[in-house]
Amino acid sequence: MTTPVDFDLTAFAHGLPKAELHLHLEGTLEPELKFALAARNGIELPEKTVEEVRATYDFTDLTSFLAVYYPAMRVLQTAEDFHDLAWAYLLKAKEQGVVHAEMFFDPQAHTSRGVPFENVITGYRRAAVRAQDELGISAELILCFLRDFSAEYAMATLMEALPYKAWILGVGLDSDERDNPPTKFAAVFARAKAEGFFLTMHCDIDQVGSIDNIRAVLEDIGVDRIDHGTNIVEDPALVALAKERGLGFTTCPVSNSFVTEQMKADEIVGLLREGVRVMVNSDDPAYFGAYVGDNYVALAEQAGLTPTELVQLAVNSFEAAWLTPARRAAYIAAIEEYATAQGVPLPAQGVRLPA
Repeated sequence: MTTPVDFDLTAFAHGLPKAELHLHLEGTLEPELKFALAARNGIELPEKTVEEVRATYDFTDLTSFLAVYYPAMRVLQTAEDFHDLAWAYLLKAKEQGVVHAEMFFDPQAHTSRGVPFENVITGYRRAAVRAQDELGISAELILCFLRDFSAEYAMATLMEALPYKAWILGVGLDSDERDNPPTKFAAVFARAKAEGFFLTMHCDIDQVGSIDNIRAVLEDIGVDRIDHGTNIVEDPALVALAKERGLGFTTCPVSNSFVTEQMKADEIVGLLREGVRVMVNSDDPAYFGAYVGDNYVALAEQAGLTPTELVQLAVNSFEAAWLTPARRAAYIAAIEEYATAQGVPLPAQGVRLPA
């Protein structure tokens, strides 16, 4: 079977059933919603138009991005605000082919400015439940700790989250990686694992000590997947270990292109073709201007990916998702049905590791 000559890559990529596993809910705050929430909560913004807001999105590295990212969150105050933010993302996710989302949220970015944890979690949870009922999207939450705060604050946040344990699938680690290695939070993640949470950590691209942080995450912390993490190509032995474990890498091509000279397409595609479980996600789409389907298209155009390789990326997203084997199999069957109906050859089926 060959792909049709008049094949529409963009339409195929957007319609392809996919899981999104690297998505910061706070990073989906579009300017229009930012203005609406500011008006609701009586907050005056320095920017007066959508164009002025977007003009501030001039990022050269992770630090310059975070300097814009965190101040924007002050418009988020009530449970209704957090619901509206998540719901707006989920509506867009539906248009981008997402059928399962495991969404990051940063409670410390809100509790540190006086917003109750309850407001954050109940608002997000209501949107997640609504997504299943109204959109047919399975939506889960991953609590991320901010690595530029103390480990003690992270542990306190974990304790505050335990009454809502049934609503939280796993824990992660994000924000500024400089001088904040994974080992700083080893005790927090050990406790989270003991509580039954899945574990993931950001290993951002091209950070000082990136490969050492990846090694620590793999060998010492024992995470279930890695966010970003493409610097692993610097150590073939670690690549082999990740492949052996079936570890997922939640790569974000478009956001990469904002904080480095290119989207790390060579690394992502190299790992994909080597059989490592990489997948494509959107990260902070309101700031980088591309949701997950858009990221599939951008990577395909940059790297010359075939439609079959896009199918493999989607399969990988479910292989790395924290799902039961039966649900995973059902989602992958839906991908295969979709690809076949579009005349796209399926990837060669390798041996799948146990869930």
